[in-house]
Amino acid sequence: MSAPDRPAGTGRLLTGVAWAVLLLGLWLWGRDASGGMSAPTTGDVAAVGRPLGAPLPPAHEPVEGAAPRSVEVPSVGIDAPVVRRGLDKDGAIDPPPYDLPQTAGWYGKGTEPGAEGAALLVGHVDTETKPAVFYGLSAVRPGEKVKVTREDGSVAEFTVDDVQVVTRERFDAEKAYGPRVDGRAELRLITCGGEYDQKSRSYTANVVVSAYLTGARGA
Repeated sequence: MSAPDRPAGTGRLLTGVAWAVLLLGLWLWGRDASGGMSAPTTGDVAAVGRPLGAPLPPAHEPVEGAAPRSVEVPSVGIDAPVVRRGLDKDGAIDPPPYDLPQTAGWYGKGTEPGAEGAALLVGHVDTETKPAVFYGLSAVRPGEKVKVTREDGSVAEFTVDDVQVVTRERFDAEKAYGPRVDGRAELRLITCGGEYDQKSRSYTANVVVSAYLTGARGA
């Protein structure tokens, strides 16, 4: 998938993902919750189907939580460190710092990957001049694997079951950030998507990849 046009100017790194994580902050306020962006793709709500004859594996029981150290999506070449992020003074989760465009951010007050609930990882899609950590995210397909190496040395293995590109108007915070199936360990990977709007200097949508725990390897 071709890269979007890259306008000159400042501030592009933050705008798209900041919108999604701001919604997370608002959603957390509304729920009083304490726990449990590939190249941009166009469309109101674009969903990627599972290939025929390729059933998804059964879910693995949740395991003891541990903070993530790195995330890998082999099918699209993502292999990146993960840093803990919190909420800023406005109640929005801080995305990864400007000087770490190839790093994913984990909402550290939420669910730990592998534990019951939905763990959240966010990342930039690009910078002013080049792709960022989650540039390949919209090319992910259901059935593909996501591996999260955790601080205790264990690896939580997830299987993707849903990929959507959702416009701002149709963004559903409950679906994006909340667990899909009760009692399951889940993972969300979120970055920017849609078109890059020159006027607002932000993307018009977000890519949301949903996955669930299907394997675990100990330290």
